[in-house]
Amino acid sequence: MTNFLHVIDPLYTASGFAVGALVGFTGVGGGSLMTPLLVLLFGIHPATAVGTDLLYAGLTKISGSIVHGFNGAIDWRVTRRLALGSVPAAALTLWALAHFGVDSKGASVAITTTLGFALILTAVTLLFRRRLLKSVTGFFDKRNDKEVAALTTVLGATLGVLVSISSVGAGAIGVTVLLMLYPKMPTVRIVGSDIAHAVPLTLIAGAGHWWIGSVDWLLLVSLLFGSIPGIAIGSHFASRVPDRVLRPLLAGTLALVGGKLVL
Repeated sequence: MTNFLHVIDPLYTASGFAVGALVGFTGVGGGSLMTPLLVLLFGIHPATAVGTDLLYAGLTKISGSIVHGFNGAIDWRVTRRLALGSVPAAALTLWALAHFGVDSKGASVAITTTLGFALILTAVTLLFRRRLLKSVTGFFDKRNDKEVAALTTVLGATLGVLVSISSVGAGAIGVTVLLMLYPKMPTVRIVGSDIAHAVPLTLIAGAGHWWIGSVDWLLLVSLLFGSIPGIAIGSHFASRVPDRVLRPLLAGTLALVGGKLVL
């Protein structure tokens, strides 16, 4: 037990706890919070931060999928449509990263730039989700099931690329677009389907990063050691903090961090 505790870095554990608590409060995926924190604050190589965070997210969301599945809150048809696009897109993206080398300067610039834009896009979806949904309601209402299925697969492919490069996108962006595509579906099933899809996507992408050598296992253990109690505490107190306070604060933070990474 003593030897195990020696591998735990208290700073990473504290960061895992803070991010876990924020995720519990807001429901937004840890990728949009943890990855930039590792890159900007701790100076972790972008590829290592992304790869480690992907496995961190995949392991965390397994329990969420089990709960949603037990409650019948997953539409497996939607999940399959997303995976049809995301799995091959993630595989191709990981192949490209392996081909060009994750330690190369070009790969690092590509990862940080994609991460920055993904954070800004996440911030926009958080702030303007209602307006976005209202503005496209008429367009998506006129689409038939085949068109919706095709658009869902395109969304999956887009998320596959974004998540594999930056670990960001499966949460806020995915849910927002699914709400546009399936306006009559209950929100809880949208969220459950998105979480269920995020599990294979993040685990496949994380395994790919492990294969190309961009996962830090000691870092992963330290983060999980803090995030598990953090998520539990954040979820417990989530109802006591108004969403109108948390959402703009989180969106503003993501926008500032995204801008710093892009510029």
